[in-house]
Amino acid sequence: MSPEGDSGPARPGAVFEALADPTRREVVRRLAQQGPATATELAGELPVTRQAVAKHLATLAEAGLVTSDRQGRETRFSFTPQPLADAVTWMADVGSQWDDRLQALSRYLETGEPGPKRRKPGFDTDR
Repeated sequence: MSPEGDSGPARPGAVFEALADPTRREVVRRLAQQGPATATELAGELPVTRQAVAKHLATLAEAGLVTSDRQGRETRFSFTPQPLADAVTWMADVGSQWDDRLQALSRYLETGEPGPKRRKPGFDTDR
């Protein structure tokens, strides 16, 4: 599975890309800890303009990490943890695959004999 592969509405790659920026990480942290907020409220707590916060919120929304709720003239943004959990699951799956590969390499280095060949999904070698 690639980081760009689907795992629900948001792709892990989009989550990683969104969280690559320290300001966006801070916005996520604040929304997760303090609850819903407007772009203006967030800008008051950060060293960036309201317009910059709005752009960061749009990027986070594209990754599925925040949702917006219009209440009268205000739009309140909330943290959505599921895409982050999906990205963590993806990382754990990839980590597990690498653990398996490294164990096979270790066995090979210790014994000098390769382990059994595993077939790649989608490939039929018996034809």
